[in-house]
Amino acid sequence: MKKVMLSVALTGAGDTTEKNENVPVTPQEIADSAIKCARAGATVAHIHVRDPKTGGISHDPELYAEAVRLIREADEDIIINVTSGGGGDFIPSLEHPDRGGEGTWMQTPEERHRPIAENLPEMCTLDCGSVNMGDALYVSPASWLRDQARLVQESGVQPELECFDTGHIRFAKQLIEEGLVDNPMFQFCLGIPWGAENDPETLDYMISRLPEGAEWSAFGIGRMQLPTVREVAKRGGNIRVGLEDNLYIKKGVKATNEALVEEAKKIMAEYDLEPLTPSEAREKFNLKQPKGGQS
Repeated sequence: MKKVMLSVALTGAGDTTEKNENVPVTPQEIADSAIKCARAGATVAHIHVRDPKTGGISHDPELYAEAVRLIREADEDIIINVTSGGGGDFIPSLEHPDRGGEGTWMQTPEERHRPIAENLPEMCTLDCGSVNMGDALYVSPASWLRDQARLVQESGVQPELECFDTGHIRFAKQLIEEGLVDNPMFQFCLGIPWGAENDPETLDYMISRLPEGAEWSAFGIGRMQLPTVREVAKRGGNIRVGLEDNLYIKKGVKATNEALVEEAKKIMAEYDLEPLTPSEAREKFNLKQPKGGQS
């Protein structure tokens, strides 16, 4: 059987905690969920953090440090992948459109990189462009992304190049050409309003634009999460599931992260795929153990 990376995106930053009580909020809940997913067979845990009091989005470096510490102290091994997306949400004020209105939260490249620099996970995401997300604009200017890519490279952490649309693949390849990404790993984020469509034709096109030899994965959101696992498995790609992207196992049945991992494994098995262990993934993808890291 071919082995691929199976990632689980544990919590995300969306307004989901009131829709599914299984979405982890506190650093302890996030770590506990990561450990359960490791036992279920996940290779990688993708980490955001939330405000423990409100359940809403947070970029607090101390919360990242606590979640990472708790995962590292556990007996179960799992690769840690921390978001570097940080504060990028811009919602223009109607009265003053040159300024951010309610819900805007912007951070500099250095601020977005702080959870990476301070915790040195083996992997981190790197969003490869700006995109309309619902009624908000997620802002990542090219010059900022070059700065972030340089910071990630200097840290020794492996970036996962997040592409929400086809132009993001073009920019990711530009980062590679400029020597700012050493070991290209792409992730296609499908079906997010208003990025790339989630259909087989779009997936095939995005795969066709990859540089030769690049690793890739893809995920879909909502009810398309598990169907997307099937489409990715057919093509032999790496897999991602988790409550960041989808809250249900099936209509009306709330999911847990570990249950989504189990469902993904069932689909993978139909295509002679199984998850890499964390140690196998470290070797296959040449993941460095950054100085000070303990994953």
